[in-house]
Amino acid sequence: MKFLNLKGEKEPREPVYDDQNEKEKGSTREEDASVARDAVLVDDGEQAANIFSEGGKNYRTMGRWDTALVLASNQVGLGILSLPKILDVLGIVPAVITIIGLGVVSWYTAYELLQFYRKHPHVVNMADMARVIGGVPFEVVFGICLLIKICFTCGSATITISIALNTISNHGLCTVGFAGIAAIACWLLCLPRKFKFVAQVGLPSTISIIAAVLIVIISLGMSPPKNAPPGFEKTLKIVGDPSFTDGVNAVLKVCYAYAGNVGFVSYMAEMKNPSKDFVPALTVLQVFSVVLYLITAVVIYCLSGQYTTSPALGSAPTIPAKIAYGIVLPAILSTGLVFGHTAIKYLYVVAMRAMKSTHQLTDRSVKSWGTWIVCATLFWTVSFVIANAIPIFDSILSIASATFIAWFTFGISGVFWYHRNWQEKFHRKNIPLAIVNALLIAQALFMNGVGLWAAIRQLVDIFNDKENKIGGVFPCGDNSLF
Repeated sequence: MKFLNLKGEKEPREPVYDDQNEKEKGSTREEDASVARDAVLVDDGEQAANIFSEGGKNYRTMGRWDTALVLASNQVGLGILSLPKILDVLGIVPAVITIIGLGVVSWYTAYELLQFYRKHPHVVNMADMARVIGGVPFEVVFGICLLIKICFTCGSATITISIALNTISNHGLCTVGFAGIAAIACWLLCLPRKFKFVAQVGLPSTISIIAAVLIVIISLGMSPPKNAPPGFEKTLKIVGDPSFTDGVNAVLKVCYAYAGNVGFVSYMAEMKNPSKDFVPALTVLQVFSVVLYLITAVVIYCLSGQYTTSPALGSAPTIPAKIAYGIVLPAILSTGLVFGHTAIKYLYVVAMRAMKSTHQLTDRSVKSWGTWIVCATLFWTVSFVIANAIPIFDSILSIASATFIAWFTFGISGVFWYHRNWQEKFHRKNIPLAIVNALLIAQALFMNGVGLWAAIRQLVDIFNDKENKIGGVFPCGDNSLF
């Protein structure tokens, strides 16, 4: 990759910094407005330099289809299991509009991440991007939020696996024990260090979740939902009438289904040619996601009506639901793998930079492997604790959306756009996008405030419900739907 300014002159390549003081000086240079406005990425077949293309082994090996599979593993997972219930809350028409609309918005925000990456190809994660626009303090805050957000996502994967194991085994073990098994399994999967490995599980993961959904749909076509009484009359809502709290939580769950943006920059950093291949891979992902989400949500809801559950697999009769949970386990484990790998790699890069050993990042040395394993262990320990502190599937999705997905999928892309276009934000051609990105930032702030209030209120109500089997944190009670 080469940088040319608009006069055709070659711009210097963005450096990789190991020394803290030198990097801060570099951050000042990066913020030079003329470079930010004039730099244009030109694809000449050469990789832009970053720390994953140096050292003992080149990690930049992913092509277009590898990336599409990683993106699918990253996004199509837990979120889809909550969507059918959303139709019972919002109604079919508002829910379909929400799913399609947020899908389009998340495509745009991911595209903005690529635009920022093109200007600064030395970055390897979103925290690096934060440093470009706000220096070390912003990087630290952003990095902490990134880790907490991914811990929530991996915690939700842990909860879902515990639900699956409780359902399959008829609560054969304390729920905390099942959560521990899930965390250990995901920890083992995260030990390989390259995203190329993650790409290899993408296809089996996608097949498993589609197969599980098909089992539920077929079983509901032949038998009534599990919780439906004999001779039940199905009620479908074209337009729902939810309370404010329920409506906000429903939209938050749709946002969770598009929570993949947090890892996109890390995948760009291990692509052979992200400028050329990322947009096609992203487009494949979003079209596939929206179509799959709509089919799953609408069909399961139309078959289950008011007896639709979340996760949706519990809507099926007992035996098909157990089979579906068994088949969907690879997809849930894949969610833990792909998000966990993103967080662990961030911790790994931070640790190696702190030890001034970025030249050993891709080595197979005791130091590099030991650092990776320690980072993986710390991350999955924290994720396990979060999973047991918020052991309700719907609640952990809503809280994660309100706190961090609000920014990582939506708001931060608006901030990046303003950073790239600050000098020309009121130029006639930029005004529409300036408005769009201002609305993205406003959406994130709304989700932070009102969304978090609604999510916490829902969690408290569930804990106070006497019929709820999960009475508090670190539960041994049965969290299955039967």
